[in-house]
Amino acid sequence: MEISLAIIIDWLEAGLRLGTPLLLVGIGAVYTERAGIVNLGMEGSMLWGALISVTVVYLTGNVILGTLAAMGAGLAIALIMAYLTINRKAHQIVSGAATNFFCLGTTNLAFAAIFREERVRVEGFPVLSPEVLQNIPIIGPVLFKQPVIVWIALILPFISAWVLYRTTWGLNIRATGEHPHAVATAGISVFRYKYAGVLLSGLFAGLGGAALTLGSTGYFTQNMTAGRAFIVLAALIVGKWDPIRVAIFCILFGMADALQLRVQAFGSVIPYQFVVMIPYLLTIVALAGLIGRTIPPKTWGVPYHPEEV
Repeated sequence: MEISLAIIIDWLEAGLRLGTPLLLVGIGAVYTERAGIVNLGMEGSMLWGALISVTVVYLTGNVILGTLAAMGAGLAIALIMAYLTINRKAHQIVSGAATNFFCLGTTNLAFAAIFREERVRVEGFPVLSPEVLQNIPIIGPVLFKQPVIVWIALILPFISAWVLYRTTWGLNIRATGEHPHAVATAGISVFRYKYAGVLLSGLFAGLGGAALTLGSTGYFTQNMTAGRAFIVLAALIVGKWDPIRVAIFCILFGMADALQLRVQAFGSVIPYQFVVMIPYLLTIVALAGLIGRTIPPKTWGVPYHPEEV
C-alpha cells in the first residue's frame, strides 16, 4: 500500500476525532480519582450518553438538546455510583462493574424498544470553521474540518488544569483525595467534594458518549463504547492524573484506533490485530515504569470513614 500525504492527513483527522470521546471521559475521570473515588461506572455513563444523545436528536432534531440530555444521563448513572461508593461505602471496583453490566443490559433493551435495533442516523455536531481555514494545506483538514465538539474537547484539558491547580475548589478536590481527614478538620465537607468529583466524571462521560455518536457515526449500536472508558482509566495512570497528560494519551489511542481502521480498509498484509494492540502495548510499557513512577492519590479507591483518623 502506497502511503500518500492525503492518507496521512485523513488518518490524523480521524484520529483526533476518534480520540475526542476518550479525552472528554478522561477530563471527568481526573476529577473523581483526584477526589479518591475510582468510578469504574463511567463506561455505563458513556453508553447511556451515546444512546440518549441519538434518541433526543432523533425525536427533536436538536443537537444541543441531545448533548444536554446525554450529559444528564451520564450524571444520573454517576449519582448511583456516588451513593454506592460514598454513602454505602461499597467496593468501588465491584460497584462499577455491576453498574456497567446494568447499563449494558438497559441500553440494549431501550435501543431495541426505540429503534427496533435499526441504525437510525441523525444529525451530528456541525463544523463551524470558515471554509478559508479548512482549505489551509495539512492543518486545515486536520483541525478546521472537525466538528465543534473536537474543539471543545481540546480546550477543556487546559481549563481543567487551571481549575485543579489554580483555584481553591481544585485544591480542595486534590486534598480530598490525599488527606480527607485534614479537609474535614478544616471544616470542609469531604462528602460534598467526593460527590462533586464522581458527578463530574459522569457528566463528562455522558458528553463523551454524545461525542462518540454525534461527533462521528451519527447512530447508536449495542455496546458501541466497547470498553473505551477502561482505556481512559489506564490513561489516568500513564498521565499521572494530570488533565493535559491524560488528554495526550487519549488522543494517541484515537490515532491508533484510526490506524487500525485504515489498515483493514486498505487490505494491508499486516494483520490489523497487531495494530489494534498498539495502544494497549503502550499502556503496558508505561505501567511497567518505563516513563516514570506514578503515584495515585493516597486514598485512591479507599472508602472514607469520618470516625477513622
